[in-house]
Amino acid sequence: MLVENFSKKIITSRLLDTYVAASFFATLIFFVLNSNIYSPFEMILGVMIVTVAFKGVANLMLSMTISLVNLDNAQDAIEFEEASNKLEALVNDLAIQQASVQSMKNNKK
Repeated sequence: MLVENFSKKIITSRLLDTYVAASFFATLIFFVLNSNIYSPFEMILGVMIVTVAFKGVANLMLSMTISLVNLDNAQDAIEFEEASNKLEALVNDLAIQQASVQSMKNNKK
């Protein structure tokens, strides 16, 4: 769950899409500046291949980022929060039980 949230944050930041778009436009500019060397078919094919390759590299970067980031501290914090919430619930239940016992004692008097 923690890894899913982390990866969703990275994907929604659109950083990888910006990386792919920058590589696309850089390749396009390269082929436009060197248009006297390449034919139109080579340009289109080159732009498509480079864009697909950079999309693959972006996905590889995403998977490596997810696998290399240490999320143990965040997981420990979440587990601590869940445990403290459970303890607070138990303490509240005990307080309610004690109050009900005290009210029963007061009603009998």
